[in-house]
Amino acid sequence: MRRGLAVLLALSQTALAPATIVGDAIPDPLGGRTGDAARGRAIATDTRKGLCPLCHTGLGGTAPAGDLGPDLAEVGARLSEGQLRLRLVDGRVLNPATLMPSYYRTDGIRVAAAWRDRPVLEAGEIEDVIAYLVTLKGGSATP
Repeated sequence: MRRGLAVLLALSQTALAPATIVGDAIPDPLGGRTGDAARGRAIATDTRKGLCPLCHTGLGGTAPAGDLGPDLAEVGARLSEGQLRLRLVDGRVLNPATLMPSYYRTDGIRVAAAWRDRPVLEAGEIEDVIAYLVTLKGGSATP
């Protein structure tokens, strides 16, 4: 995908908020929502909800952390909110071979029947996680 090209991300036929990709980011918050860093930290450090510690270090929390993905301790200094949003919504847009799950898609994802037609995280939860991740700028994992 070329930089600067705006493309409407076709997320699914369900009521997911539309997202427009510009370059390597989704610049606008999903559904116009503003995230809360404290709620985002709770989601990002939960191995049952956000699942982030399964693959990433640098998030804080008490769960053992995996090493399949990059260390997120300074992710807020490396990536903008929009870049983080695209990676959470559907990182396959940037890297079709990524191990990173698409947290805000419902189509083309093989899941158990109970999870079909539902995103892993709702729009507000995505924005909460982003609000937390942008606080990670110098090795500190507290909002």
